[in-house]
Amino acid sequence: MKLVKSETDKWVAGVCGGLGKYLGVDSTVVRALFGVSVFLSFGTTLIVYLILFFIIPSEYY
Repeated sequence: MKLVKSETDKWVAGVCGGLGKYLGVDSTVVRALFGVSVFLSFGTTLIVYLILFFIIPSEYY
């Protein structure tokens, strides 16, 4: 399975939905981990999210 941003399971950009589908877990779990990580890393995770947004291709690309 290829890692792509989800076009159907997304809140902002589809990164967490795509990661959840790729890893075989619910996207809500991935979103919760990202949310907790944002606070614990003092925002560094937001930079990682932005990088993933630009690197991971769209589902319909």
